[in-house]
Amino acid sequence: MKVLLVQRAEVFSPNSVQKDKAILEAVGAKLSAAGHEVEMVSEEQPFAPEGYDRIFTMGRLPETLDKLRDCQAINSSAGIHNCARCQLESLMQQIGTPMPPREGAHGYWLKRGDAAAQSKSDVQYAANQTELNAKIAAFKQRRITSYTVSAHVPGDLVKFYGVAGTNFFRYYYPTDDGDTKFDDEQRNGTARHYPFVVEALQADANKLAQAVGISVYGGDCIIREDGSYCLIDFNDWPSFSRCRESAATAIAALININN
Repeated sequence: MKVLLVQRAEVFSPNSVQKDKAILEAVGAKLSAAGHEVEMVSEEQPFAPEGYDRIFTMGRLPETLDKLRDCQAINSSAGIHNCARCQLESLMQQIGTPMPPREGAHGYWLKRGDAAAQSKSDVQYAANQTELNAKIAAFKQRRITSYTVSAHVPGDLVKFYGVAGTNFFRYYYPTDDGDTKFDDEQRNGTARHYPFVVEALQADANKLAQAVGISVYGGDCIIREDGSYCLIDFNDWPSFSRCRESAATAIAALININN
């Protein structure tokens, strides 16, 4: 089978360019070892999707999504588009995904809603309503008029990774290993490792992945002291840097599951 791998534009890999490239290369290695003919291109360079039996894409540029709209791609263009925060929040509400409340006593998170975060300034914490209003005004000065607001939820921050259609699901506490993108994880402090039902989180994450329309996903959630949780982020094809080899095996297997 002839397979095309599409690498993500660097603007969508803040502080993670090499990590994002590494997971795609690892998937390519698995596919090559299985006898498939594999090519890898950057979405920042001209490429044609015709002539390939399957496409694995991390691309997020609008022109990439348009180009791959009618292709057999993992993840799909429609699914990647649905990961924009405003669209994602609407889908989460529709299917009953546990979410943070809109109001709270511990501050707010303001997040760009029209696209994936491209810099630390696209995801901001505000200690109170006055600070939130000022940061919304700053967003508008940057011509960002699509955004989401949610209350900060105290608890353990957990990052999770999954491949829908397989049994692959992993979760990690970023304060345990210090691996961070923007250092926002420190807002919740050192993890206390509150017990929670992992299978329930996996089920909610897979349900959301199905609603969004992607197979390869990652996200963040907050585990409260009582074991309840809420999802605060969900995105298409993270770097899987904490579990790259096992994730690559699961992702490569999708070529048979979706064949």
